[in-house]
Amino acid sequence: MQVNPALATEARKVLDLNKSERHIRGGLATKEKYLHQQNSMA
Repeated sequence: MQVNPALATEARKVLDLNKSERHIRGGLATKEKYLHQQNSMA
């Protein structure tokens, strides 16, 4: 089986972008979690 170099390059770009933004998305998800918990307790 052979790898399509152009497709592999595009996939690598997407994976690298997701990896670089992962900590930001995680922080936003945590913020949302605690905002919802705070609203439900009030």
